[in-house]
Amino acid sequence: MRYTFYELMLLLFLYSFLGWVAETGVASLKEKNFRNRGFVSGPFCFIYGLCAVLLTVFLQELRQRPVYLFIGSMIIATTVEWFTGKTLERMKQKKWWDYSGKRWNFDGYICLQYSLLWGLLGFGVVRYVNDWLLIAYRWLPIPARTVLVWGLVIIGAVDILGSLVAVNHLEEKLPGLLKWNQRLQKWTERLAGGIAGHIDERIRKVYPATVQQVQTAETEEEEEHCGIVQLFWLFFIGAFLGDIVETIFCRVTAGVWMSRSSLVWGPFSIVWGLALALATALLHKDRNKPDRYIFFVGTFLGGAYEYVCSVFTEIVFGKVFWDYSEIPFNLGGRINLLYCFFWGIAAVVWIKVLFPPMDAVIKKLLKKTGRWLTVLCMVFMVVNMSVSVLALVRYDARGRGAAAESAWEEMIDERFDDARMERIYPNAKQR
Repeated sequence: MRYTFYELMLLLFLYSFLGWVAETGVASLKEKNFRNRGFVSGPFCFIYGLCAVLLTVFLQELRQRPVYLFIGSMIIATTVEWFTGKTLERMKQKKWWDYSGKRWNFDGYICLQYSLLWGLLGFGVVRYVNDWLLIAYRWLPIPARTVLVWGLVIIGAVDILGSLVAVNHLEEKLPGLLKWNQRLQKWTERLAGGIAGHIDERIRKVYPATVQQVQTAETEEEEEHCGIVQLFWLFFIGAFLGDIVETIFCRVTAGVWMSRSSLVWGPFSIVWGLALALATALLHKDRNKPDRYIFFVGTFLGGAYEYVCSVFTEIVFGKVFWDYSEIPFNLGGRINLLYCFFWGIAAVVWIKVLFPPMDAVIKKLLKKTGRWLTVLCMVFMVVNMSVSVLALVRYDARGRGAAAESAWEEMIDERFDDARMERIYPNAKQR
């Protein structure tokens, strides 16, 4: 089943609202008083909406396989929860929730009992609830649907930006945006039954564990972090090394030299490059933690990441770029347990061994070359990825018998015919 942009946006806001209601209700009961559990001022917990949309898009093929749908929902939802917690922590707001007091927790951000709950909720969302919600939505006239969705998008955008302004104390730079955000907050307070204070005060009340950390954060020295330029170079180097490693691996295991590149120009594996950059952004501050911690996170996140990449490329390009159906303990042929362990091992080796010297090399490179080499490589990668996308789109279209109808399609067909695309992507199969 394919969903339109408007349907996905509607699901995003509906589940964000339902998540806010659930979180706020539970917290209010525990505190014997109303508590707003949302990060933003409006009645939304966007982590729920985002997670629901991801499950809707990436787990459609598992609708008729209940066990796998439950497992997939549990993995993706738990990954989103951990990733969101880590991201908010990296924004210097420390921990927004803490499961450290619960059994079978990991890093205080995820725990087994909630992972099982997310699996059940995800199963219900993908299998049943989405259909019910969209049936009601499709009863509306088309103009009403358009106005409803774009109205929610505008409200959500203003809400998120205004909340970020307040959290980062940028009120003086964007007073107009903050003013709209405060109006939305007042409306939410009336809807929910009343809440006092602004966003900062509410955060301190809802998450008392963060008060000490937030108050002292301004006096602490700036922690080491990876900037955008460093992350780009990690992506660039990781994409190159990932392609080389996979090529050698295929030669050793299969006895053939085979292109493993994601792009039409050069040996670059985008999956590896993005994985390396994301792993570094999330885990480089945890490099002093035990190896088993890094291994577990790498195994879990690597598997979820590879699964999402597989579904995404199939949806966008109409091709299956890898298939593990013949390997034991696989999930839909997209991931398998053995390769998930490889992700875990790679995370330990990278964070513990390779990242420190690589980081030093990148800093020296930037010091000697300044920005010109970075800009040049960025432009090259943007052009390379753009042309690769167009070539893959036409490769899929030609496989379905669609003739070129415009000048750019004719140019792509001439320069990237089927023979060349088969050499670059030998494992790509029509879905």
